[in-house]
Amino acid sequence: MRILVVCQYYYPENFVITPICESLVRRGHEVFVVTGKPNYGFGKIADGYENVVDEDINGVHVHRLKLVARKKSKLSLIRNYLSFYLSSKRYLAHLKDKFDVVYSMSMSPLISVEGGEVYAKKHHVKCLIHCLDLWPESAVIAGKIKKGSLFYKVLYGWSRRIYKRADEILISSPSFASYFSDVLKLNDKKLVFAPQPPMVELSKEPDYAYNKKYNIVYAGNVGNLQLVENYVKAVSLLKDRDDFQFHIIGNGARLNEVKKLIKNLSLEDKAIVHPMVKSNEVGEYFINATALVVPLKITESPVSKTIPNKLVSSLFYAKPILATISGDGEAVLKKAGGSFFSDENEESIAKMIVTLLDTDPETLKKMGENNKKYFSAHFDFERSVDGIEEEIKEVRKS
Repeated sequence: MRILVVCQYYYPENFVITPICESLVRRGHEVFVVTGKPNYGFGKIADGYENVVDEDINGVHVHRLKLVARKKSKLSLIRNYLSFYLSSKRYLAHLKDKFDVVYSMSMSPLISVEGGEVYAKKHHVKCLIHCLDLWPESAVIAGKIKKGSLFYKVLYGWSRRIYKRADEILISSPSFASYFSDVLKLNDKKLVFAPQPPMVELSKEPDYAYNKKYNIVYAGNVGNLQLVENYVKAVSLLKDRDDFQFHIIGNGARLNEVKKLIKNLSLEDKAIVHPMVKSNEVGEYFINATALVVPLKITESPVSKTIPNKLVSSLFYAKPILATISGDGEAVLKKAGGSFFSDENEESIAKMIVTLLDTDPETLKKMGENNKKYFSAHFDFERSVDGIEEEIKEVRKS
C-alpha cells in the first residue's frame, strides 16, 4: 500500500509515530509522512532543519512544513498549533500524489490531523485516526480550558466534526469508547482498541549505581497529573527508614515546585532530582532500580483512566511497579501481577512504599518477571504494529 501519514511530530522529535512508519516500510509499504519542522523539546526549529523540506529517513519519505516553533509561553503554543494546522491543510488540499489510505496520529492538538481528512475527501480514499489523546478533554484536564466555557464549546464542536469525518478511529485505551458515545455522541463510529506501541530500549550507557539498598525511580513528565509531589510527601513520612531513596528523572511544569518541596521538607538525602537525560538513556536508571513509579491523578475524566505509555514501558523493564492509578491502567497492572497499589494521599503512598521495602527479594523478582511476561504477550512493539497494519488494510477495503 501507499500510506499517507499525517502527524505534527516526527524524528528527531521523540514520538512513537517514527518507529511505526519505519516498521510499515519494512513490511513492504510505501510511507509518505506530512509533518512539521522538528521543534518539540528544542525550543526552536532543530539545528540543521531550518531549510529542510523533503528527506528520506530509513525508507520513509518525510515532507516538512513550516510552523512556528513551540516555546514555553501559551501564546507560542497556540501559534505552534495553528501554524501546523493551517500549513498542513493548505498543503494537503493541493497534494496531487495518489495514496491508498490516510493514517493520522492524533496527539495534542487534534486539529493537527484535519488536513488528512481534507486529502481523503478530495481523493476519495479512507481516513483512519489513531487517537492517543482525547479532545477536547485533554485540554480540560491539563487546565488549559474550562469545561462549559465558550472556548470549550468551540473546541468540542471542532473535535466532534474531525472525529465524525474519520472512517475509523483507533483508540489507545478501551475506556476511550465511553467518551465517544457519552460525551461526543458518536455512537455509530467504528472504534478499535489499538494500544500505543511502546518506545523502549535497553540503554547503551553503563547501569546507574545507586547508594541505597532500595531505590524507587520515577522517570517522565513532572506535571499536574503525575502526583510526584504526593510521592515526595510520602517519603517525608518515612524519615526513619534510611535504606531507600526516591529518584526523579524528568522535566515539566511542576519540577520547580517539587524541588522546593524537597528543600522545605529537608529531604535532599532521600528524594533525589537527577538532571534530564535523553530518552534512550533513561533505561540506565531502571536496571538497578528496586521499583518503578507509575502515577496518574485519579479524576472522573476519561484521560485519568487511560493506559499511559509510561506504564507499558515500565512493564518492559521487569521491575515491580508502585502504582497510583485507576481505570484501564489499573486493570492492566492487576492482570500483569507485578504491582503494589495506593490511593493518591501521601499516607497511602507511604504505606505502599513500606510494603515494597518489607517484601522479600525473591518475591520482588517474581513480580518483575510477571510484568515482563505481560508486556511480551500484550504490548510487544511489532505485535502492536501488527494490529495497526491490519486496521489500515481493513479500512482501505471497507
